[in-house]
Amino acid sequence: MTDTLASLADGLRAAATPAHLLWSIAGAALGTFVGVLPGIGPALTVSLLLPLTLTLEPASAFIMFGGIYYGAMYGGSTTTILLNTPGESASMMTAIDGHAMARQGRAAAALATAAIGSFVAGTIATLGLTFLAPALAATALLFGPAEFFALALLALAAITTLVGPSLLRGLASLFFGLALGLIGIDPLTGAARLSLGIPQLLDGVDVVLLVIGLFAVGETFYVAWTRTRGSETVMSLAGSRWMTREDWSRSWKPWLRGAAIGFPLGALPCGGAEIPTLLSYSLERRLATDRDRFGAGAIEGVAGPEAANNAAAAGVLAPLLALGLPTSATAAVLLAAFQQYGLQPGPLLFQTQPELLWTMIASLYIGNVMLLALNLPLVGLWARVLLLPKPLLFGGVMVLATVGAFSLSGSILDVAIVYIVGGVGCWMRLHGFPMAPAVLGLILGPLAEQQFRRALAIGEGSPLIFLERPLSAILLAAACVIVLIPRFRRTAETRDPS
Repeated sequence: MTDTLASLADGLRAAATPAHLLWSIAGAALGTFVGVLPGIGPALTVSLLLPLTLTLEPASAFIMFGGIYYGAMYGGSTTTILLNTPGESASMMTAIDGHAMARQGRAAAALATAAIGSFVAGTIATLGLTFLAPALAATALLFGPAEFFALALLALAAITTLVGPSLLRGLASLFFGLALGLIGIDPLTGAARLSLGIPQLLDGVDVVLLVIGLFAVGETFYVAWTRTRGSETVMSLAGSRWMTREDWSRSWKPWLRGAAIGFPLGALPCGGAEIPTLLSYSLERRLATDRDRFGAGAIEGVAGPEAANNAAAAGVLAPLLALGLPTSATAAVLLAAFQQYGLQPGPLLFQTQPELLWTMIASLYIGNVMLLALNLPLVGLWARVLLLPKPLLFGGVMVLATVGAFSLSGSILDVAIVYIVGGVGCWMRLHGFPMAPAVLGLILGPLAEQQFRRALAIGEGSPLIFLERPLSAILLAAACVIVLIPRFRRTAETRDPS
């Protein structure tokens, strides 16, 4: 613990320099601004702004990424509460009571409890990240190829099974991402695979192109396809702009419970913040003495899920930094950000780049304070962002997506890939296919393939090596259980006529 605190102190000194503070506040402001925009979540926010950091030093870039990530999580609550349009699935629980409060003229109180809860839970979860990530990294040093393959398989099974209503659709999305991950040069044999004779494809498909295509271009196509001519109503901030004493008394316990739920579940490979926010909302409703208020403007229904949402965001960073394992679409984009600097998150990064990692972790504390200062007094300004016309808004998204795709390598082919993937993403949205499995398939597929082949080489071709190593066998068993959970649930529901 002493070494961790000393490393954190060094990181705080580095993150508190004027230049790094400017990058932190720039990331927080940009993340909040883009996160407020309807239909745009953290994954899209980070992917759109990723090309803007190509010329920065790694420390400055990751400080900015941390601000963008946390800022996008903050900004999403504004859209959810005022417009009833969750920018991501994790904000759906906030929308239930948050928008109801806005309709009652208590939008400012809902936004305040969301902002303060996000700050409290984000700070607690960042403390958890500070102490958990090094411990995970030390444990991961004991992993071999079999364990890393089993861990990747567990993450893919969890994200595919637990995100979205249909296992079949989740698997289809996953295999789409896995197929894209096969494009390029085989890392072990050097043979070209699925490159269609196009030299630019020998390096594979960049995950940033997939994310921009699915979330930016695909979302724009989807909105254009389904948009009606009627205008959406943005709720006003009339009335008191602060929480009453009763609001405080009803909110502080849900903030703490949300943090306790969000961080550990965010650190597990279960798909990010969707499950923690659902559990937080269910817990608050179960603990309430007057459950009828839920769905009609209960402030606990905003405080708990928002706290869980932001705590899960910090939890997602633990396996990403310590194991190199992304457990959400946003984490996959952050992994791509590391890779663009030639860095691979994981246990060795804590040994080779400790200054960079601790500066980034320390900047999350600073960014959290900045976000609170940006969100509370400037809530009226962020609300005005929602008044931007939809055609202008999504036209700007398309421009950013096109410029960002072209700036990665200066290739028109990248732009074409983004628009092709965007068409596929629109079709997926129309038919209820989840996006996250495709992104994680592209990220984790090549990693799982490499570790699988290395494990087989160590085991002289015998697949029993995955069962002979205890930790690998446990992780594979957990993956099987996760995949079978929906089937068991359906069977139980069929047998229970009530």
